[in-house]
Amino acid sequence: MKIFKKTGLAFLFLLIFWVFVFDFQRILFSIHNLNKLSDSSFWEWIQVFFHSIRLDLAMAGYLSAIPIILILSYIVFKKKFIFIFFKVVLIIELILVSMIHAGEINAYGEWNHKLTSRVFMHLGNPDEVFRTADYSMTIWFVFYLILEVVFGWKIMNWLFKKERFILSNSSIWSKIVLFIPVLPILLGVYFLFARGGVQQIPINIDAAYFSKKYIVNDISVNSPFFFGKSFLLFKRSNIGEFLTDYDEKKIEVLLHDFLTYEKKHDNYILENTSPNLVFVILESWTSTISNRFTGKPGATEEFDKLSKEGVLFTNLYSTGSTSEIGNSSIFSGYPALPEISISMQPFKHRKLKSLNQSLKPRGYTAGYLFSGDLKYGNIDSYFTDHGFERIEDESDFPSGLKKGKLNYYDEDLFKIFMDKINQQEEPFIECAFTGSTHSPYDFPSHNKPEWQGDEKNFMNSVIYADQSLSEFIEATKKQDWHKNTLFVIVADHGHASPYISNPSDSEFYRIPLLLYGPALKDSARGMVVEKVGSQADIAATLLYQMKVDTGDDYPWSKDLLNPNVPEFALHTTTRGFGWVTPKGQFTFHLDYQKYIVNTFDDDLLDKERQRCNALMQKLYEEYEEL
Repeated sequence: MKIFKKTGLAFLFLLIFWVFVFDFQRILFSIHNLNKLSDSSFWEWIQVFFHSIRLDLAMAGYLSAIPIILILSYIVFKKKFIFIFFKVVLIIELILVSMIHAGEINAYGEWNHKLTSRVFMHLGNPDEVFRTADYSMTIWFVFYLILEVVFGWKIMNWLFKKERFILSNSSIWSKIVLFIPVLPILLGVYFLFARGGVQQIPINIDAAYFSKKYIVNDISVNSPFFFGKSFLLFKRSNIGEFLTDYDEKKIEVLLHDFLTYEKKHDNYILENTSPNLVFVILESWTSTISNRFTGKPGATEEFDKLSKEGVLFTNLYSTGSTSEIGNSSIFSGYPALPEISISMQPFKHRKLKSLNQSLKPRGYTAGYLFSGDLKYGNIDSYFTDHGFERIEDESDFPSGLKKGKLNYYDEDLFKIFMDKINQQEEPFIECAFTGSTHSPYDFPSHNKPEWQGDEKNFMNSVIYADQSLSEFIEATKKQDWHKNTLFVIVADHGHASPYISNPSDSEFYRIPLLLYGPALKDSARGMVVEKVGSQADIAATLLYQMKVDTGDDYPWSKDLLNPNVPEFALHTTTRGFGWVTPKGQFTFHLDYQKYIVNTFDDDLLDKERQRCNALMQKLYEEYEEL
């Protein structure tokens, strides 16, 4: 009967509509990020449009559920307003999907991964989104949004012409009788598409993966499916289902070295146990921007000079890829778990100790200064809850200062930082968090040769920030408090560089840590520490040097200057986690359920994976109890 033909046509056209939209988005994404596809062949790119179909149909199944009800209602009742409502719903869905993808096209150049739950943290402060993006990004976002909506509108009008769905020779009652069983059948089929078939486990993003190149796989996965998956995880903030369920005895065996190693040692590098601590947290300073780490041309000439006079840690890894995770790891010695940001959960992070709280009995006061907005990632709340006496951001900067779209410039941050320190009584903890190396990289010019090639905007911002850091360090030498000060210079997280761009590679997360200043013993100057660790290990390392009895306050933090310390680093990736030891490294994808990168020998991989699993399980169990 004609009603079956019309409903079947509507069913099929909705699927075709969304596949066309997703493929158009892939083309736009590929054009905009063409430089990132330079290592991929045209044939590999073409395969994307075949490997993506199953996941596209799954997403189309979700998006077509409401429209199919409306267009079937139009076929039965032939009311113009129903057809208009059908198009309105389809357009709203199209706009939302296009907004996700237009945002992703722009963010990918900076993040090197698809839009994830990370965006919800940004959306909590919408002004931050627009300030982080430079004007060209905003223009591109609007351009792609309009282009995708117009394309979708054209396809919609081509496929869904009103006259195609008119039944003129059937009574309304006969149509209703057929409508009642047809609708649930079609919705049921859409449900099967949405879950990827009748198999036991619903479809996941790995259904579209086929390449060894992460960007090719990212193009293959349609944006709303990935975004929706991430949203569900964001709302749930529970990765327990991905973790192991080892018994306590097995965990003790796997983590025996971590749980039982000798904590006492006499490897002291400080002149005394109560130096002033000046933290400089460097936005996005991945280790691969430094010649000291790679042996290749870098952007940190001044930092490299400083590193030869201090204690440089060359195998330190950020615990995550966002600033709020980096800050809480540094000051509370707390590692990160996938899809969890402890600073966003005050009821949990308040139960953790922080460096300033451990040093307060010695008379230390603490201050924190950021050149941007501390609402981001709940950083302000974290430091407030942990008893920092002074927490200031851009709202406390003097009026009339020039600034970038997102932050005040590093050179002005350091001048204000110096004034703040000069007003403090010793001993103190003072922290400055830089911002000029964050997109949109609208920093003042520097007087060194411009970096050319991949990541040139970021690399030039680093050259500027490097100069600003050096000028600050030089200026501190004129201050009375300098003679008893230890500078702790560390990055909040990694970043793509000309030498590493894969956010699923542990090297993406390797960052510099430098202890520098007159508080160091002469014998420690120029020391290089190659032990593998993470930001979470900074707390224990410093507090041991200062002979602070921390008890069980920092159970996840290791003293990297201890000759007996077990070497490993746990870090999160986009939808996964990474594990690093002196014997190798791997990163594992939760959805793909496969190793994205692995350098461990075959005979070691299983053991190292079990150790990683045991640590995450134990960490997660404590997290749940916080």
